[in-house]
Amino acid sequence: MALFIETLESLIKQRYESPQEGSYTSKLFSDGTDRILKKVGEEASEVIIAAKNNDSDELKQEAADLIYHLLVSLRDKGVSLADVDEVLANRHQ
Repeated sequence: MALFIETLESLIKQRYESPQEGSYTSKLFSDGTDRILKKVGEEASEVIIAAKNNDSDELKQEAADLIYHLLVSLRDKGVSLADVDEVLANRHQ
């Protein structure tokens, strides 16, 4: 079973390489690294609040937002999900 996160990473890469007018992802890239990182920080804070509130539905939504913005940040810096996966695998050994 393929995970949607891999599809999402591919879609983010497409928006990075071929920006589309009206695309939120393309706008994040055009706004620059500071804007992308601000969104990562905002979403991380929202994950913390949702977890502290013991609201699993909110936590899932906020975690999805955080993962999306983190993927945008990774692409902005030329790091792939496979690169991160490799680090995790190496730590497990």
